[in-house]
Amino acid sequence: MKIGFIVNEFPSLSQTFVLNQITGLIDRGHDVDIFAVAAGKASKVHGDVIKYKLLERTSYPLVIPQSLVRRLFNSLSYIYKNFKKTPMAILKSLNIVKYGRNASSLTLLYKIIPFLEKGPYDIVHCHFGPCGNFGALLKELDATRGKIITAFHGYDMSRYLEEHGTDVYNLLFAKGDLFLPISECWQSKLVELGCRKEKIVVHRMGIDTAKFRLVPRKPKYEEKVQLVTIGRLVEKKGVEYGILAVAEVMKRFPSLEYRIVGDGPLRDSLETLIEELKIGDCVKLVGWKQQEEIVKMLESTDILMAPSVTSQDGDQEGIPVVLMEALALGIPVLSTYHSGISELVQDEKSGFLAQERNVNSLADKLDYLFSHQEAWAEMGKHGREHVEEYFDINKLNDQLVGLYETALNRED
Repeated sequence: MKIGFIVNEFPSLSQTFVLNQITGLIDRGHDVDIFAVAAGKASKVHGDVIKYKLLERTSYPLVIPQSLVRRLFNSLSYIYKNFKKTPMAILKSLNIVKYGRNASSLTLLYKIIPFLEKGPYDIVHCHFGPCGNFGALLKELDATRGKIITAFHGYDMSRYLEEHGTDVYNLLFAKGDLFLPISECWQSKLVELGCRKEKIVVHRMGIDTAKFRLVPRKPKYEEKVQLVTIGRLVEKKGVEYGILAVAEVMKRFPSLEYRIVGDGPLRDSLETLIEELKIGDCVKLVGWKQQEEIVKMLESTDILMAPSVTSQDGDQEGIPVVLMEALALGIPVLSTYHSGISELVQDEKSGFLAQERNVNSLADKLDYLFSHQEAWAEMGKHGREHVEEYFDINKLNDQLVGLYETALNRED
């Protein structure tokens, strides 16, 4: 199959779940191209981006010249090269009556050209709802006849709806062929928004469990307990609540080290909080790390905490991949009843779940984990088994190919 992925940015260190799908499909012999709304901003890239030469497969939006003369001149060149191949798409992108300024300014034409030049595709797989909207537009313009498949993750089912309204996906629901929410939580939300239930299949993101060796965590009553949080320093990660809970627990268990991996707009305020609580000797913001560095850090970690919350603007997580990685390594985890996290973390089996923003609950559950270190190994075993069964990327990629084939065989 020839598959075009539409993503927000590429490469992205924080979206290894997309990378794992792409490389898995290439390994299975499929021809994959990537269309990114924006170039990745990180100075580091995942090793698989280099290994699979993915930048050679990636296209970015054309720069629209400010000069009207230059814009017209370039557009004539694009039309000349692509008109014979996709005449209807070119003509529809210039339909001023329907698309107004987006057509008259040639914005639509410039947006679809990279896709026209590399297509056609059997499957157009869009990650996140806004990218799905672009896929639906491509279908409406006859820029693709491929099946439009959209994965929904987190912000696209929360903050994006708050900002743009609950009818923002109406065109996508009409033109899309298959919808793949990553959790049952988002499946219910899609139905609530008006998506046809028969077009929805829960398809989780996953990890290659073979790359994560289960190592039962041993009690460290005489050593420092290693606690870690990994994620962007933004409100929905709830890091401040993790810091406050650790400050409380340190009164009873001062022998711990809490490392916070990540960067983002809240870094300065979190550093200030750590200083105010006078816990800087044990709580460290260590910045962002490459995936390989994160895995190495997790191997020496005793407990992982992901205190996710719904942000003030409605933004929510999906199911954080780092939780899957931690569980696969046999690490007990502490997280929250947030989004689809409870579909991954089994409360009181592979770790604990607390209510969002509840510092006392987080502290109590941390206290239990520190006080009952003999339970770590059994929790790690449960976590590993659950991830192997439901979140292994190889199983999931095989399922994904099956979903593609079913979509291709289904009559429109």
